[in-house]
Amino acid sequence: MSAKPMTLAEKILAAHAGLAEVEPGMLIDARVDLVLANDITAPIAIREFERLGAPRVFDPQRIVLVPDHFAPNKDIKSAEQCREMRRFAQAQGVAHYYEVGRMGIEHVLLPEQGLVVPGDLVVGADSHTCTYGALGAFATGVGSTDVAVAMATGRLWLKVPETLRVVYHGRLPAWVGGKDLILHTIGRIGVDGARYQAIEFSGPAIDALSMDGRLTMANMAIEAGGKAGLFVPDETTLAYVRPRAKRPFTVLVPDPGAAYVATVEIDASALEPQVAFPHLPSNVRPLSQVGDVPIDQAVIGSCTNGRWEDLELAARILRGRRVHPGVRCLIIPGSQEVFRRLAREGLMDIFVEAGAAVSTPTCGPCLGGYMGVLAAGERCVSTTNRNFVGRMGHPKSEVYLANPAVAAASAVLGRIGGPEELPRN
Repeated sequence: MSAKPMTLAEKILAAHAGLAEVEPGMLIDARVDLVLANDITAPIAIREFERLGAPRVFDPQRIVLVPDHFAPNKDIKSAEQCREMRRFAQAQGVAHYYEVGRMGIEHVLLPEQGLVVPGDLVVGADSHTCTYGALGAFATGVGSTDVAVAMATGRLWLKVPETLRVVYHGRLPAWVGGKDLILHTIGRIGVDGARYQAIEFSGPAIDALSMDGRLTMANMAIEAGGKAGLFVPDETTLAYVRPRAKRPFTVLVPDPGAAYVATVEIDASALEPQVAFPHLPSNVRPLSQVGDVPIDQAVIGSCTNGRWEDLELAARILRGRRVHPGVRCLIIPGSQEVFRRLAREGLMDIFVEAGAAVSTPTCGPCLGGYMGVLAAGERCVSTTNRNFVGRMGHPKSEVYLANPAVAAASAVLGRIGGPEELPRN
């Protein structure tokens, strides 16, 4: 242990900078473990990489390229972007290039494939790269130019952030999960409440939370302005990582007495499902205060809530029920592994019989890409992570963020509501 007690974020950054200790505000030259880009950001990074004159990537085993935002190709432009990625991956011998049919939404795919392990420093040209903090890694989104430099050198300049500690007490009530914890937190501190800070999630409610729930929370750290969102690795983490890990890893934990910029205390046992109203993830209301909000569409999936636990929860709600005739319900598994399990365990039938459409893994409608774009005046309840103006289509459409149980129940009700409002089957 260093002379100065450090937070988890500081411990990881110090280790990757080869320093005994770091403190907030320091600029460090850090070694990166993994560099990630997708079909929107990779083409820009590839062009910058070529401008640098670097002949080869620093390590083809440490680069991950995932065409997921507009793939399967929705139009000619997206096809050309994916072709540029594919050609670069082939020319550079990139080991982890995931094409349609063998891929997933990047932030679901990488943990599932064991590409990120505790103690890692991961940079990605996508803001939701912070997802991997659920594994006890420091993972952050950067620009495509930074990714080009990291691909060429395996290193990157970073400023050490302050750390905000959020402690969740109590036990989660029924139908309340990781999505509700993070939405409530963002509602409480605001979309800039953790600006350029690492958020360290802890407390009894976190100790009891599944890995899928933790990944959801870490994913949305950026929605509070966070540079990263981290969970201290525990037995739940290790049970998930050990059978998947593609390389050795070192578990790091915060030191007793580490300095936090602030500590936020939340009583999780007092929460109910949360809904973020347009047009900010911080515009949060408890479900009991939503009122009558009719919907046109429900989206269940994305890098936030497209994992097995999320879709299994939605299937529990939709089993034996029908999607409201005025609602389009889209189910988007986060990876091929999740997709295959849906088929294998009969959930695909549940969704189709309920009148939902099931997609191959893709980001699709989350960013207004395709497969679920909204028209003017339409409303969607979604398990995605952002609800900005025009995020899912027309600037005069509306997106409401919720957990998978609420999204599925709303699809049946035809308005935003919870599972407890549904009649028993």
